[in-house]
Amino acid sequence: MTTDDLAAAVAALRRDELVAFPTETVYGLGARASSPAALRRLYAVKGRPVDHPVIVHVSSADRLDSVAVIEHEVAYRLAAAFWPGSLTLVVARRIDAVDALATGGRPTVGVRVPAHELALELLAQVDDGIAAPSANRFGRVSPTTAAAVRADLGDDVAVVLDGGPCGVGIESTIVDCTRGDDIRVLRLGAVTVDALAEVVGRMPTIVDNGSVAAPGTLPSHYAPRTPVALVGVDAIDPWHDVEAAVTAGARIGVLALATVAVAVTGVTVRWSPESIDDYARDLYSTFRAADTLGLDRLFVVAPLGGGLAAAVRDRVERAAAR
Repeated sequence: MTTDDLAAAVAALRRDELVAFPTETVYGLGARASSPAALRRLYAVKGRPVDHPVIVHVSSADRLDSVAVIEHEVAYRLAAAFWPGSLTLVVARRIDAVDALATGGRPTVGVRVPAHELALELLAQVDDGIAAPSANRFGRVSPTTAAAVRADLGDDVAVVLDGGPCGVGIESTIVDCTRGDDIRVLRLGAVTVDALAEVVGRMPTIVDNGSVAAPGTLPSHYAPRTPVALVGVDAIDPWHDVEAAVTAGARIGVLALATVAVAVTGVTVRWSPESIDDYARDLYSTFRAADTLGLDRLFVVAPLGGGLAAAVRDRVERAAAR
């Protein structure tokens, strides 16, 4: 990435065109948050329902007030603790800075400061907040490389800034701050419930079942073309379906932590992340690889436990719900 690329991206945004840029979570598809024309194009290119809100990105915690009206001090505390980082705060929208198209017509907006140097450079040079869902067609696998963005969106994006592979690999935690210290987690992510509780002084409520409109909370989401099936290793015969598929001659992939013993031979490919961090970072690239290989099915042993493992499990379960 050169300074010319960054300048081209800033110019494109100011012309109400779309720009893809890296964050630590996934690549975002950006449009000026105050521009109805840019937002209409964003929703059209994504194929995103117009009532489904997107996240607005700003360059620092000091810019939170430029796009939001903060009614509860807890938002400032969370921003100070976790920004830049993988946390989105749902707060009241500043109507002169964020068009209603970005929020699905709602009075609230999700705001985040990404922990990626290139993203922050871009945001610092654009006067507006940048509305940016993941840079892929709606409901499909989020991109974690610039190449994945180009493969999905092609010429629909004016500029794709290449910042290398994303370090976290799954989308941000979303927290509703509109009820004061009674915060609600609308989507699990790398910022854990326990970490939030340390700042707020109480355990948040988890409401990630789609009953509250938030990005990435539909029952089926993050899905590759390859059908995803969950393997419950605590079942009586957890590998029965995998063995049956292999016996039938299907091209099968298995994704499970390296510590999980796969009791089936003859699978086409196995992915074996060494840690939960590796699992999260490589999850979407694994989904894309399954599509590239033309697998008939991808069997996934979701990681157990809380924290980041719970967020990964959430993404896998939504992918399997397709």
